[in-house]
Amino acid sequence: MSLMHAIRFARTGGPEVLDWVEVERPTPGPGQVLVRNQAVGINFIDTYHRGGLYPVKLPSGLGSEGAGVVEAVGEGVTRFQPGDPVAYGSGPLGAYAEFHVVAADRAAKPPAGIDARTAAAAMLKGMTAEFLLLRCFPLQKGQTCLIHAAAGGVGSILVQWAKHLGATVIATVGSEGKAEVARDLGADHVILYGQADVAKDVRALTDGKGVPVVYDGVGAATFEGSLSSLARRGMLISYGNASGPAPAVEPLRLSRGGSLFLTRPTLFDYVATVEEYEASAAALFEVMASGAVKIQVGQTFPLAEARRAHEALESRATIGASLLIP
Repeated sequence: MSLMHAIRFARTGGPEVLDWVEVERPTPGPGQVLVRNQAVGINFIDTYHRGGLYPVKLPSGLGSEGAGVVEAVGEGVTRFQPGDPVAYGSGPLGAYAEFHVVAADRAAKPPAGIDARTAAAAMLKGMTAEFLLLRCFPLQKGQTCLIHAAAGGVGSILVQWAKHLGATVIATVGSEGKAEVARDLGADHVILYGQADVAKDVRALTDGKGVPVVYDGVGAATFEGSLSSLARRGMLISYGNASGPAPAVEPLRLSRGGSLFLTRPTLFDYVATVEEYEASAAALFEVMASGAVKIQVGQTFPLAEARRAHEALESRATIGASLLIP
């Protein structure tokens, strides 16, 4: 029996529930590949699984995103061979491990020039940015958008990609240091959401009209300001809960705000088929290869120190993407 190290948790709670354990190394089944992880992405959804906001069957592994080398392939797999570079960004849970089994049709081959660390930082966050900007609300040249948490993992990609599309970007961040990061990424205007009335500032920047779309991965802390920043028939895309779940909304609130739209999308529903997954990954790799979107790895942690990584993420001490290194 071959063994490996992995992060597991048997109860929900804070970072302290994460344990570094030795477990049996998995074997790929039909249609699967075994990945030897070289880098593992850390995402806020990991904290939702760990904390119980998104229930999972316990005990459980953690993490949905990683990159490395194909160690072995299961029956029927033709897209990959042992030794191929590989990246994945939509599960299954268990990426916080030295090896991980994923479905071959839920993985992609990073093109030459994109190493494992960049790919691991890019897949889930970059494919999220792709569907938000190109499909959930197809952002057009000349439009203005509001992007929250603009110095974070998804936010930093959204800002760069939105500018590449020709949009004007109003960004919010939590500190002066992160404001500088957002400006360097290309944000046209930066608001410190803890020190300002975001909706008031957005109205001032848009001649009172508001913005046609808000990309909000923060949740509870920014939700009211997001709704109040929208133009008539604007769309609030609430895609994350970094500060806790957004509150319930009465449909009439949307009517009174100007026939507004509210959606709470997930990446899975936008990459549900093999064709959608491959198209999303291809669009991401293309915009990265062009240089328009640069993936910023702000900090790395040893895989064994996942607890410390989660503490940093939830305290808003991180910038850009965070990685665990086996």
